[in-house]
Amino acid sequence: MAASDSATLELAVRTPEGSRSARRLRREGKVPGTLYGAGDEPRSFMVDARILRNTLAHAHAVIDVALDGGQALPVMVKDLQRHPVRGETVHIDFLRVRLDEKIETTVTLHLTGADTAPGVKEGGILNQELIHLAVEALPNDVPDSIEFDVSALEMNATLTVADLAAPRGVALLDDPETVAVTITSPTVEPAPDSIEVETQLVGDEAQGDTAADAQSSADGSKDS
Repeated sequence: MAASDSATLELAVRTPEGSRSARRLRREGKVPGTLYGAGDEPRSFMVDARILRNTLAHAHAVIDVALDGGQALPVMVKDLQRHPVRGETVHIDFLRVRLDEKIETTVTLHLTGADTAPGVKEGGILNQELIHLAVEALPNDVPDSIEFDVSALEMNATLTVADLAAPRGVALLDDPETVAVTITSPTVEPAPDSIEVETQLVGDEAQGDTAADAQSSADGSKDS
């Protein structure tokens, strides 16, 4: 389910030389990165940006990589940094994993059927309060995402993590009471005409009170 279908991603070992060296690599179409885990020292590498982009687009949770043509190693993406404007990958960290040991990671919660939910059809607003789910599973059992069908949700419905169904072999780690999805009634604002009428009424009442006060003062002066 989560094993990579792509070929082994070739990484080239590099010597870290600071930000200037990293910028030079990017100009040459390379992405710098670091390989962690398995009790070994972190290893710095560089990888072809185009090949990396294609691999990430088609890979699942586990990717096979090889350093300088060595033995293929199963890894997962530990961290990925993108350029804030262009969106291209500027640095990536891989984490070595053992396929027979469970790991903790996060996956995306993907909602389906929102357009046909009764609460949405009635004008309600669907809010996805939880975007990512913390899970525990063997590396090859980690799903790309966890889907949940919200097509039956009524107005003012609330779903928590306890309502979600994890795939076989996957455990949800978030608090079961954590709110994941809600459908709320839209806020009804008074029509402009109503506001204008109410404002006019308040103004008329204020003028009436002022006139009454003035008349009372005048009557008091006459009496004295």
